[in-house]
This record gives sequence, structure tokens and C-alpha cells, in this order.
Amino acid sequence: MAVTVRAYDETWPQRFEVERARLSALLGGSVSRIEHIGSTSVPGLAAKPIIDILVGTDRLDRLDACNAAMRAAGYQVKGEYGLPGRRYFRRDAANGVRLVHIHAYQTESDGFRRHLVFRDYLRAHPDEAARYGDHKLGLAGSGALDGAGYQSAKSAMVEQIEVRALLWVRERDQKA
Repeated sequence: MAVTVRAYDETWPQRFEVERARLSALLGGSVSRIEHIGSTSVPGLAAKPIIDILVGTDRLDRLDACNAAMRAAGYQVKGEYGLPGRRYFRRDAANGVRLVHIHAYQTESDGFRRHLVFRDYLRAHPDEAARYGDHKLGLAGSGALDGAGYQSAKSAMVEQIEVRALLWVRERDQKA
């Protein structure tokens, strides 16, 4: 199925807040942070209309204990899903449209930090976010890529942005 990328939608932060409230009720004390990440978290950035959420926990086994509750609430529990140290969940609408991706890590892990740094960098650099959005719109506009092809085609740009983001946050933290 071809990937859909849309111009920024002002309702994305509200959709995140609704999902955050659901997750807070479901996961309770097993999590310490719930953050809006990914392209839908960056004002003005074109994105797939799927809300990406970062969940931080002190212990993954405490989060794993919530799997039955997550399933009962309509989430697909995918385990590490190819990334050691991560727990991945997703939720679809009744018609099969993907609504949410949830990436959970221990809050002190590199995976957790990397997602926040990427988001914060794009929020602080709107020109960079615009270039990234244009790239994604171009990839999706061809109509020739499925989800895996789209991810692969944008990976080089994502890696370049991640390098700049890590340098940026290091410099920012040194000044603080």
C-alpha cells in the first residue's frame, strides 16, 4: 500500500493528548514519561497522519506486565519488534487505518534520548524541518513506495539529521 504524507495538521497535538490520557490510565505507575515524537510533533512538518508516542519507563518488565491491558484496549503488542531494548505497540481504527505508534524505552537509554533529540532539533530548526517535509512529500508523491520502501528511501536523510541533532544538543548542553 502506498504511503500517505500530508501537510501539518493542527489537530495532531490534540490527538496526542487524547492518546496520552488513555495510556496514562492504562499504564499508570509503570511509566514515567509520555512524549509526542515523530513528524506529527513538529509544528509545520508534513507527516504520515499517524501519531508517534515515546513512552519512558524505569523498568521494561513493569511495562511488559501491562501487555494484557494494552491488548484489551485495542493495541497490538509487538515486543521489541526488531530493536533490542524497545517495546513497540500500535493501534488501528476499526477500518484498519493506523492511528498510533508507541515506542517504549527505559528513560535513561540511548533510544529514548535519540527520539527526543531528533524532535527537539527539528522544532528548533524549522528550515531543516521544511526540507525534511519536502523530501517526505516527494517520496510519498511518487506513489511507488510501500511503507518499507518509504522508510528505506528516507533513512539517509534521517541519519544526517540525527548527526546534526546530536551535535546541536551536545553544544546546547555544554553552554547550559
